[in-house]
Amino acid sequence: MLDSRTINAETFAAGERISVLLPVPLAGPYDYLVPEDIELALGDIVVAPFGPRQLRAVVWGPGSGEVEDKKLRAVLERCDAPPLPEVLCRFVDWVAAYTLAPRGAVLKMVLSAPDALDPPAPQTALVATDDMPELRLTPTRRRVLDVAADGLPRAARELALDAGTSPAVVRGLLKAGGLRQVTVTPAEEAQPDWRLPGPDLSPEQQAAAADLAATVEDGGFAVTLLDGVPGSGKTEVYFQAVAKALERGRQVLVLLPEIALGAQWLVRFRARFGVDPAQWHSELTQATRRRTWRAVAEGRARVVVGARSALFLPFPDLGLIVVDEEHDAAFKQEDGVVYNARDMAVVRARLGDFPITLVSATPSLESDVNAGAGKYERLHLPARHGGAASPEVELIDMRADHPPRDRWLSAALCEAIEKALQAGEQGLLFLNRRGYAPLTLCRACGHRLQCPQCTAWLVEHRLTGRLQCHHCGHNARLPEACPECGDTEGLAACGPGVERLAEEVKMLFPEARLVLATSDTVHGPRSAAELVRRIEDREVDIVIGTQIVAKGYHFPMLTLVGVIDGDLGLAGGDLRAAERTYQLLYQVAGRAGRARHPGRVMVQTYMPDHAVMQALASGERDAFLAAEARARADTSMPPYGRLVALIVSGRDERAVDGVAQALARRAPTRGPRDEPLLVLGPAPAPLALLRGQHRRRLLLRAPKEVPVQGLLRAWLAQVTPPGKVRVRVDVDPYSFM
Repeated sequence: MLDSRTINAETFAAGERISVLLPVPLAGPYDYLVPEDIELALGDIVVAPFGPRQLRAVVWGPGSGEVEDKKLRAVLERCDAPPLPEVLCRFVDWVAAYTLAPRGAVLKMVLSAPDALDPPAPQTALVATDDMPELRLTPTRRRVLDVAADGLPRAARELALDAGTSPAVVRGLLKAGGLRQVTVTPAEEAQPDWRLPGPDLSPEQQAAAADLAATVEDGGFAVTLLDGVPGSGKTEVYFQAVAKALERGRQVLVLLPEIALGAQWLVRFRARFGVDPAQWHSELTQATRRRTWRAVAEGRARVVVGARSALFLPFPDLGLIVVDEEHDAAFKQEDGVVYNARDMAVVRARLGDFPITLVSATPSLESDVNAGAGKYERLHLPARHGGAASPEVELIDMRADHPPRDRWLSAALCEAIEKALQAGEQGLLFLNRRGYAPLTLCRACGHRLQCPQCTAWLVEHRLTGRLQCHHCGHNARLPEACPECGDTEGLAACGPGVERLAEEVKMLFPEARLVLATSDTVHGPRSAAELVRRIEDREVDIVIGTQIVAKGYHFPMLTLVGVIDGDLGLAGGDLRAAERTYQLLYQVAGRAGRARHPGRVMVQTYMPDHAVMQALASGERDAFLAAEARARADTSMPPYGRLVALIVSGRDERAVDGVAQALARRAPTRGPRDEPLLVLGPAPAPLALLRGQHRRRLLLRAPKEVPVQGLLRAWLAQVTPPGKVRVRVDVDPYSFM
């Protein structure tokens, strides 16, 4: 284990005053005393009394001196855990200052595996007793003893499996004295081998890989945007940078937007480096989280692949971050501490003085503009690997090719599906809408089934026979009669979801083997891996899925992609609506024709002349991004200006309105250098009721050079909300719901 003095130089002797940051939503650290017979260092994890509770907390520096020594309490003990690196403490401070979140709330994300702060419990196993007592030996007991006769220590469960019996038999033998417990030393984890040869790279890939490896070799902070078309081999290219970091003895973090769905990525990593990386995401068990957090802190986990929260793991020697699919909105955390993991990853690399690589086939406008301005280096992979051609994209004008009533597939798309099936190829039908139908209404009276806790319609999920709110999770059975007028015949499903689309496909192509790929059917890494296996083994003819099938998958026999309701997402006032829709459709189109069979993409749209649709059909991505950039620049919107959202929420609507109006009256109009500011609102949020909370929004727009955090603190200090009303600050908002 690394000693704290090897990481953080500042130490504090017994009796000294120290500041300690607690993992609770408080603005800053509290003063404590160092107890007798202990020397503490910056970053040490300690047990501190806090009222009647005892909390794990972190030594944050020397005390402030604002409280008399005689009123201070001493910390109780130092935890037997590696200290937080000094750079991570600075990162916590930076994130808190930028997002206006309490520092303690940010620290809570770091100390997210409390069990890991205790030393690992000794591991025990079972072996046969040396002096075997007189036992009544049943056939099952004899099998257990025969297996144990080789003297190898085994866990009780393993011994039962090897003997083909139940754990109860093993426990009985232990109690009777036929087995005894021994302490075993855990085996060292196998480490990724950077010396293993990777796949053959094209000249373009080799050049990009060499550039990335050179940034790691040279050291120092640098941001590289790896921009390549789907299928261009971006993953194998940045694996070369990962290998170089491992060669230099550094740790590596790879962020994926949805790690639970990264089944093929994990297979590629294992093939390249010989072992699995450490993983960090919400699907892990508590025991795995404990082991992984400890392995990261002790430097034993050399490569971690994780979701956005992995950014707050206590790496003592981080030397490279890769943010794959850097454009993805899943990197933005909307609850608790509101932050964008892509942007904070850049900050983490700058504070640690090491390189970071942002990867995407459809870079965010922010990253594209930074690369164009020379702040980021851009590496471009313009062609698919292995000579595969990019798919042809066709727009189906649904105004002219309108399907029959209660049908959603156009005649042209049906014909293409038929041809793909006859050729023994696979198809993907993409509709970014879960469930059977997004709305159920009564034809008799017009009543719409709505969530009682949200401003949202209830979505019918026919597979489970439930109505569900996709915002708060409320669900109920589909009523037999209209709750408003009592009509038993009038309830009708309106619009398609993937379940309804699957129903139509089964009717039209009864011999085709279908699979639904949504967050309702793919629940984590294991089910994602099984889905991938079935598609790769050609046990599936047609995949019907939502956005979870749009990212990173490579299926050689998948040649046809059909997009249903391609205009979904273009409506509304979201400033990124066009950018997001283009990114999503471009990514899903990239699933087609990634091997020797040419791909075909058909997008059903009622707006074929829209800039997004024209960019998809023409392949003019750069022209589309340039037009988006000009539109944002003309209106001083990000990335050419700053936005901050204030979301006022509470169960009492009048109290929420009162706080929102008080904030509006005190809104700043000029920046610190007399820059013009604009505050819009308050206005009801599009989801004006969410989880029973009434919501009002205010939006501050400021020139890019204005440091908005100071303005926000001064503004918020003028209004004290009652305890039942909350004001959430979202710096650089991505969602406007």
